[in-house]
Amino acid sequence: MGWWQVSADTLAASRFVLSPCAETFASLRLLHATNAAHPGERQWLDAHLPAYRARLAHDPVTELLVPSGLGVEWIADFLTPTPRGGETFEEEVARVRGVSPAVAREHLGLSLRGPLPPLLERDDLPERAADLLTWVWEETVRPYWARRRRVLEADVVARVAQVGRGGWAAVLDALRPGTRWLGESRLQVNLHEYPPREISGAELVFVPVTPQRVGWVSWEGTDRYALVYPCTGALADGGGRAVPVSLGALLGGARARVLVLLGSPMSTSQLVAVTGQGLGSVGRHLRVLLDAGLVERWGRAGRSVLYVRTAAGEVLLEAGTGMSRSGRS
Repeated sequence: MGWWQVSADTLAASRFVLSPCAETFASLRLLHATNAAHPGERQWLDAHLPAYRARLAHDPVTELLVPSGLGVEWIADFLTPTPRGGETFEEEVARVRGVSPAVAREHLGLSLRGPLPPLLERDDLPERAADLLTWVWEETVRPYWARRRRVLEADVVARVAQVGRGGWAAVLDALRPGTRWLGESRLQVNLHEYPPREISGAELVFVPVTPQRVGWVSWEGTDRYALVYPCTGALADGGGRAVPVSLGALLGGARARVLVLLGSPMSTSQLVAVTGQGLGSVGRHLRVLLDAGLVERWGRAGRSVLYVRTAAGEVLLEAGTGMSRSGRS
């Protein structure tokens, strides 16, 4: 297993950051693997996979660069610049474009575990990688970024609350498969047999992405380390279950949306992030649903109250779903 030696001060100073480039690279991996984790990812793949394949079909160098860079156990490092937080996609991808050709080829050799194919023995690999990431961002991520950002922000809210409730060990154990706190200042970051790294005194960031079957680590020299993980599945698939037409007519579309989302416990802040509704609107919807017995207070996450759908709310939702399927309103 791969693990990092992390001092208490480094862990205490660590933070969560959002990265448009990490989200884009995670989306590229999903386009390559086509292994949708939920209906929302399948819809996204159906919408964008044909254009992605068509682009690669006209660019055999980049078509070979993608699987070579993704490797089997090791991603070519130059494809995943370590997020710093607060950067735009353009600022992040410029760091990919600025990698020297020799370093890019070296990284690809490591991911391939051997010599590069002749087609990749060239000097424009960083530029081609940056161009592909830019295409994936512009065509397949940016149109959804406003909602994805809200989902990622909601995940961060939930993780920070979990730190306050159960400490860092509980958070790290739940980030992604292969990640857990080993004790004695050791953070397991994956299941691969790599040498441990001493990162005490460095900056450590945790970076959520919405694609569900991804995750990786990256570092910038010895000063900055990042662990990228898939955000909470219930949030990532927040748009996966449609609001039944009849339920929307009864409760109003926005209020019905809140009821649909509360199949698992969520805080007001998370609901605001996922729905895009204002705090006051979400609060009013929760009050009506509470008074009607359709949702209940489930518990607390730090200072946040969590809400969840009641049995009565579940019956109403299922009835509305059945009516929508039968064509009645």
